[in-house]
Amino acid sequence: MTFGEDWGWGTSEAESKRIMQRYIESGGNFIDTANFYTRGHSETIIGNFIDKSLKRRDQLVIATKFFSSLYTGDPNAGGANRKSIFAALDNSLRRLKTDYIDLYWMHCWDRFTPIEETMSTLDDLVRAGKIRYIGFSDTPAWKCAEAQMTARFRGWSPLIALQIEYSLLERTVEGELIPMALELGLGVTPWSPLKQGVLSGKYTRATAGKESPDRGQWVSSSLNDQAYTIVEELVRIGKELDSSPSAVALAWLQQKPGVTSTILGARTLSQLDQNIAALDLNLKEEHIQSLDLLSTPTLNFPAAFIANVGSFGMGGTTINGETYPANPLAPKSDTERYEMAASRL
Repeated sequence: MTFGEDWGWGTSEAESKRIMQRYIESGGNFIDTANFYTRGHSETIIGNFIDKSLKRRDQLVIATKFFSSLYTGDPNAGGANRKSIFAALDNSLRRLKTDYIDLYWMHCWDRFTPIEETMSTLDDLVRAGKIRYIGFSDTPAWKCAEAQMTARFRGWSPLIALQIEYSLLERTVEGELIPMALELGLGVTPWSPLKQGVLSGKYTRATAGKESPDRGQWVSSSLNDQAYTIVEELVRIGKELDSSPSAVALAWLQQKPGVTSTILGARTLSQLDQNIAALDLNLKEEHIQSLDLLSTPTLNFPAAFIANVGSFGMGGTTINGETYPANPLAPKSDTERYEMAASRL
């Protein structure tokens, strides 16, 4: 999303290529973009890099997205219907200078298109060899589940990945989306793991109101007391481990259940180096617990209810390593159960 300066912020094509080269030299192989990023320029930058700098296209896993419209006023230019998906893919293939996409994401749920149409279209594209795998981004858990079960029932290509916003400042996905991904076998690739740079350490309580973020409201809307408190803890842990706040935030996220590949939005080589350093950072349990506590989200019903019913359904047992206390409202013995049953006859 940061490749290209067409939105008034971001990275030049030359710097973008240096970032990709450093990333690949460091062992990276997964590059994620979208047809809409910097008005299509992001895909063009990646395509030019692949065309001129790589000896083997297949050494990379290239992911891009459909849904966003680049043509204002055209109702068929966006969404997840068959016509728009075919057109979006053809344009992405042209900009990326490749004849296939490794992972093709639906950028967002299209509530105007039946999910059967979207999934059958994507299956056709897999069978045609134009895409290898399918993923969903920014879609409710119930709709992802419907799509996955429809694909399984029809014998279509299934979803293999989920791209969602996930960070220390956005953990509500732990209510439905993460459990759904774990249950359905979807790899989770979080976007905005640093919350548009809020968790990088650049924005602190001391500099509140003094920094003017390039991304404007996207950043300033998240600069609140909780964010500053979390950043202060990231700075403290970073100093203790001789690391950066951003690396600590990424290391925290990378160890969360279901997370397979965290999407970095590095705008400079130095940012990329700091972010990649998170892979070698081992947080102590006390660090994880501290960050968990400061960022604990309020989840929708029935998340909290389910989390606290262990003794209700499994009281006095240990299942899969988890021990549940006895339910104080349950009968204490077989005799008491028999007496209760007899009293009701």
